[in-house]
Amino acid sequence: MTSHPGESSGFDPVVIGVLALQGDVREHLYALESAGAQAIPVRRERELDGVDALVIPGGESTTMDKLVRAFDLLEPIRRRVKEGMPAYGSCAGMIMLADRVVDAVEGQRTIGGIDMAVRRNAFGRQVDSFEADLAIHGLPEEDRPLRAVFIRAPWVESIGHGVEVIATVAREEAVPGGGSRIVAVRQGPLLATAFHPELTGDLRVHRYFVDLVRAGYDDMHGGESGEDSLWASEGAPLRGSPPGWPELHEEG
Repeated sequence: MTSHPGESSGFDPVVIGVLALQGDVREHLYALESAGAQAIPVRRERELDGVDALVIPGGESTTMDKLVRAFDLLEPIRRRVKEGMPAYGSCAGMIMLADRVVDAVEGQRTIGGIDMAVRRNAFGRQVDSFEADLAIHGLPEEDRPLRAVFIRAPWVESIGHGVEVIATVAREEAVPGGGSRIVAVRQGPLLATAFHPELTGDLRVHRYFVDLVRAGYDDMHGGESGEDSLWASEGAPLRGSPPGWPELHEEG
């Protein structure tokens, strides 16, 4: 029996890397460990080879693009994603997982994998950062809003076949005439959010991703689903000490 996101398959260890070149690396490592995964920073291809999945944090997407190329990681990550490695990108990480960037700078590259077009800095500059309560489709306790932090955040302008929209946000001052924008999507084992769940202490997005990774791990290794669930440990104490709020996000 295979588990699905939101229903953990026992506690077989999965190793999830966090791309550690820029951005909220420490916050993601902490959230993943608290959600039941083994989390390690990834800066080299040999470290990438040792993980079951990868998180791409927020930061600045053009700088992140230059860094992954400088560290010879762009093609190895692309290859792993094409081979089916689960990946989750938050904010700038969402841009890195997009097949298309609407306002890309000249020569900007992405890892790709999600059939979507994303606009950088879509909600405005640093002073336009905001928080909002979102309903995230597929999360446990879906009726309990998730507080989302948007810092120079992107939004998704269009999606292709097979991309599931799991959250939108209404932002009247950012969207002429009101309306809403897509801020979280999933395509197969790939997940992306325009916001930063690693900053709020609400672990549901990271637990969703850990369960998604574990479901694929069980499929590959013939594991059996257990009766326990990570979602049942919502009130469990977190590991280590909570990291602080990042001082500056240049973009996404």
